[in-house]
Amino acid sequence: MAGFPLLRTAREYWQASEVARRIALAREPQPDGARGPRRELLMGELGYLIEPWRRRRDSWSPPPAKHPRTVLLIPGFGAHPGRMRYLARQLEAAGHRAKRWGLGINLGAARDTIERLEERLCDIQARNGGAPVHLVGWSLGGVFARELAKRHPDKVAKVVTLGAPFSGHPRANNGWRAYHLIAGHRVEEPPIEALVSEKPPVETVALWSPRDGVVHPRSARGRAGERDRAVALRCTHMGFVHSREGVEAVLRELDSV
Repeated sequence: MAGFPLLRTAREYWQASEVARRIALAREPQPDGARGPRRELLMGELGYLIEPWRRRRDSWSPPPAKHPRTVLLIPGFGAHPGRMRYLARQLEAAGHRAKRWGLGINLGAARDTIERLEERLCDIQARNGGAPVHLVGWSLGGVFARELAKRHPDKVAKVVTLGAPFSGHPRANNGWRAYHLIAGHRVEEPPIEALVSEKPPVETVALWSPRDGVVHPRSARGRAGERDRAVALRCTHMGFVHSREGVEAVLRELDSV
């Protein structure tokens, strides 16, 4: 590259212009009618930092599963699968089989995101003897889970979303600016065709919380017809996968028939 100064300059210019474009996306004004949770609720999300200490004081262990399931866990935007490790461990302690989504950190929707998830789902189902798989998606991961179930309803037994923004305005949350900056596109203009609010043709349950500091409760709860049931919790957005309340809610959904 040192021998091609024009090429180096062009590359630097492209990188600088791309950064500027993403910053401009992140600085767009909040649309009318799109409101995220209150700021104090967002600050409350920091409580997840002491969850490991709380868990050490709580000797709770999950009861044995009545119906052991194979579960595909899909993390939220900006989250590594390790963020769902506590949930995965508790599911396995109860007798379920928890599987990672296999795509690393969730950096937003890309052109091949759903296709790669389809391959992962098909592989897990084949290894599961052909039995349908349960999908548990946290935040943006819940949106992906719903889209995956729409494409493969024969391979999905049930979808459980945890604070997923599938209803209402796509910017009715406190994370859309970070999404624009990192993903490089508007949250309402993903590089995949999807009618996010459309309910998958399998049982779909939305777990939501009025204490969610990231996604507006209305967006995570959804409207009648956009999901089969909506279950209210009292945890934070991070608490869906870090708190005992969140884990117990997922366990109940996996055991229900």
